[in-house]
Amino acid sequence: MSETVTGDISELYAAAAGELTLQLYAYTGDFAAAQDAVQEAFCRALPRWERISRYDDPAAWVRRVAWNVATSRWRRLRTAAAHLVVQRPATVAGPEPDHVALVAALRRLPANHRRAVVLHYLAGLTAEEIGAQDGVAPATVRVWLHRGRTAMAALLIDGADTDEGSAHHV
Repeated sequence: MSETVTGDISELYAAAAGELTLQLYAYTGDFAAAQDAVQEAFCRALPRWERISRYDDPAAWVRRVAWNVATSRWRRLRTAAAHLVVQRPATVAGPEPDHVALVAALRRLPANHRRAVVLHYLAGLTAEEIGAQDGVAPATVRVWLHRGRTAMAALLIDGADTDEGSAHHV
């Protein structure tokens, strides 16, 4: 972009984009970010081209905008990284064994029973609301809930017996 280019923006792009991308690549160390900054600068120039094309050096305007875009991106990334360091908890606790057992038991239920149990106990919907949503009678939902609870109880009790039994063998 050492020489002044006037005329059509496509001529400026052909003459300057490659060199500007290489400059910004050297600055950012990220080729894709450099390409993005150059593209963004040309996109910003396009609606203003009638005015920019009359400048002594339209390429200088595009170059300045591209460098500003790259610098702004770098500042945003730096700020976000600093924020993450401060906000991120040192460790994240894993799921509790009861949660794992509950999810495993829910997965073993038939889909309609599982949906009814989740919507009723976790989302707080009534049998009437679930029935309206699923297009079935509320009595059907109550049967699904009964069968789901019965199956869950058996699955959770079996899991507890297995855990206790394995603990006694250790």
